[in-house]
Amino acid sequence: MSTHALRRPLDGTAIGLMVLLCAAWGLQQVVIKVTAPLMGAVLQAGVRSAIAALLVFAFASWRGTPLWQRDGTLRPGLVAGLLFGAEFFCIFVGLGHTTASRMAVFLYTAPIFTALGLHLFVPGEHLRRGQWLGVVLAFCGMALAFVDGIVAPSAHASTLLGDALGVVAGALWAATTIVVRASSLSSAPASKTLLYQLAVSAVLLLAMALAAGQAGRVEVNGMVVASLFYQSVLIAFASYLTWFWLLRQYLASRLSVFSFLTPLFGVAFGVLLMHDAVGLRFGAAAVLVLLGIVLVNRKS
Repeated sequence: MSTHALRRPLDGTAIGLMVLLCAAWGLQQVVIKVTAPLMGAVLQAGVRSAIAALLVFAFASWRGTPLWQRDGTLRPGLVAGLLFGAEFFCIFVGLGHTTASRMAVFLYTAPIFTALGLHLFVPGEHLRRGQWLGVVLAFCGMALAFVDGIVAPSAHASTLLGDALGVVAGALWAATTIVVRASSLSSAPASKTLLYQLAVSAVLLLAMALAAGQAGRVEVNGMVVASLFYQSVLIAFASYLTWFWLLRQYLASRLSVFSFLTPLFGVAFGVLLMHDAVGLRFGAAAVLVLLGIVLVNRKS
């Protein structure tokens, strides 16, 4: 019996966990933005990755997961880690120049870039007509959102920089996924793949933060501690391992349909908690992007 056949359709447990994960991922942009005045963006990202890497290493060691054997994953693992670090550099820095709601929409265009990349670089991953329609709708939504950032009376010039970094972060996220799918990492244990990404990004981001002098400008208080706990323990460690567990238990095609919920939660939390202004133009742009994500993830 194939591994795919052992995976089952979604039940109440899977649906509940997916909604919870999407809400947690959508809240992440708000948490990062709230903490930014107290702790430098790049330093915050580096500490997050470092804590999560230690937790994943401890978890993998406890489970007896082989981490040190030569299995051809070193080179793609380093590449995936560098891409992962660059992605979070763009997210954390970009949130200083745009709203949490806008970042959520631009960042979660990643499934669109992933579908395009898999179409180009992975045999058997060709886009169908409906998926191409999803790609077109998503890119129209991104274009409309950029126009909104230019002409909206409340927007500032710096918003465009943050928006652009959000799109770059989404593309880097997609590139990381493609490297994993198209290399020996695709058959490696999930915790080893995640450890590559977290450990390499931690070294990269912490070095950049030290070079920028951010280590000396930290105001440690309860909010900073709570934010780092949320980002590293709940998101980068627990939520990712839960996601990998779901992929092993349930049909991936059914799980991927929930992709649209994360930017939806991100916009909602940005409006409710950060009082982000969402006009009609940006709302229409978000709907186009979400519709594009749903179409790209639909299976024939």
